[in-house]
Amino acid sequence: MSLYPSLEDMKVDKFIQAQNTPTASPSKALALSDPAHCLSTPAHHESKVEEIGTGTSGGLYPELSEFMGLNLSTDALQTLSTTVPEQSSGALSVHSSGMNWAAAPITGGDLGVKRAEIRQGVREVVLCKDMDGKIGLRLKAIDNGVFVQLVQANTAASLGGLRFGDQILQINGESCAGWTSDRAHKALKNANPERITIAVRDRPLERTVTLHKDMSGQLGFIFKKGRITSIVKDSSAARNGLLTDQQICEINGQNVIGLKDSQVLDILNCSGRVVTVTVMPVVIFEHMMKRMCSSIVKSLMDHSIPEV
Repeated sequence: MSLYPSLEDMKVDKFIQAQNTPTASPSKALALSDPAHCLSTPAHHESKVEEIGTGTSGGLYPELSEFMGLNLSTDALQTLSTTVPEQSSGALSVHSSGMNWAAAPITGGDLGVKRAEIRQGVREVVLCKDMDGKIGLRLKAIDNGVFVQLVQANTAASLGGLRFGDQILQINGESCAGWTSDRAHKALKNANPERITIAVRDRPLERTVTLHKDMSGQLGFIFKKGRITSIVKDSSAARNGLLTDQQICEINGQNVIGLKDSQVLDILNCSGRVVTVTVMPVVIFEHMMKRMCSSIVKSLMDHSIPEV
């Protein structure tokens, strides 16, 4: 089964596969094109096939330059086609730690996708306390599990790669299942300051959605106080399954919790054409942030861009 970072990558890869398949018939190729460009009557259908096959660009899909609102110029399409290997799959593989996409002709090796990756499995993090006996971490007990509620910037927890929403499975070999928040904090407080070993599962209550800006630079969703309130029809957000009543936690792997909407919008506008949004259901987010002072989140939460 082939996996793609976004629906746009899947669609464009299918176009490229068809274009690079010598045996592909025009009628089959036409079925892959944008429905908005198809005509209904048989006579017009035949003339459309001839028009596509003999376009001035010589390509099978000249309309791909405006496919799904994306800015795919002829030069960009040519670049994509030449990077596709000649295997039957026609796929351009993208590899990173834990990810193995079948193809990503639009997304490519975007760093935002890698920074936002939610890896499967369990990893071990080793921390040590600072001169004040702190590691820069606040925890929250939810549904008999312990989760990261706050990571302070420039602390051991931040440097160790812990993020908001990570689940803490063990502290120094002791299972955290069923612990209260107080017990988890007490375990950290009483731990050896020179070595604290933590078993972590990456953000199990969150998910990432990779989106592509259209030719006007829009992704297709509206948010207020970090909460997604509306999805624009036929946008990248709609195509890729972004939902309303989701809290934006990260943009391209950068934590945005506690930032003003204007600051989040600036980050989105300054991002490239590929944007990976990490979201969490609002009902879970509100429970996780319960009794957490908003001023603490704004002033202490780590909003740095993670390294890959």
